Amino acid sequence: MKRNIMKGAALLMLGLVLTSMSNFNANGDFKDEFLERINTVRRTGCNCGTQRMAPAPPLVWNEQLEEAAEDHAKDMARKKYFSHESRDGRSIQDRIMNAGYTYKGFRSYAIAENIAYGQRSIAEVQNGWFKSPGHCKNLMNPDLKEVGVAEKNNYWVQDFGGRENFTPQQQQMIKNGARIIRKRG
Repeated sequence: MKRNIMKGAALLMLGLVLTSMSNFNANGDFKDEFLERINTVRRTGCNCGTQRMAPAPPLVWNEQLEEAAEDHAKDMARKKYFSHESRDGRSIQDRIMNAGYTYKGFRSYAIAENIAYGQRSIAEVQNGWFKSPGHCKNLMNPDLKEVGVAEKNNYWVQDFGGRENFTPQQQQMIKNGARIIRKRG
C-alpha cells in the first residue's frame, strides 16, 4: 500500500513536470529566454571563431519566423532528417515566405537559419550555436533584426529576418513612378 502511494506521488510529480514543459512555449518563457540569451551577447559583442563581432541591436520576436521555424522543426522530427532543405525541396526562403515573411514593399530583406539536433535545453542549443562560427555570425548579424525559434523532439530551428522600410522620401519617389536601385559594395 505504502509503495503504491509512493509510486502514485512519483507519477503525479512526473506529470506536473511534463505539463509544465509542454506549457513552456505557450506562456512566453520560451521566447523570453531565447531573446534574453541572444540579446545579452548581441549587446556586448563576441568572437565567432577567430572573427570579432561588434555589438548589434537587439533582436525582436516575429510570429511569422516562428511559424516557419516550427514548420521545419516538425517536418524534420516527423520525417527523421536534419537539413536546411526540406525533404520536399523547400528552402529556407520558401518556408519563410510561405509563412508570410516577404520582401514586398521593403527596401532590403535578409534571412538566415540555424538548425540543431539533440540539445535538450535552450542554454545547450544557444551555447552550441555561439561556439559554431557560422551559426554565431547569424546570431550577431546586425542586418538580422527579428527571430523566431521552435523545437520539436530535440530538432531546433532558429529563423532570422531583417527588413528595412523605404524612407518617406523614397516612398514618395516610388509613388511618383521612380524606381529605386541600390548598389551593393
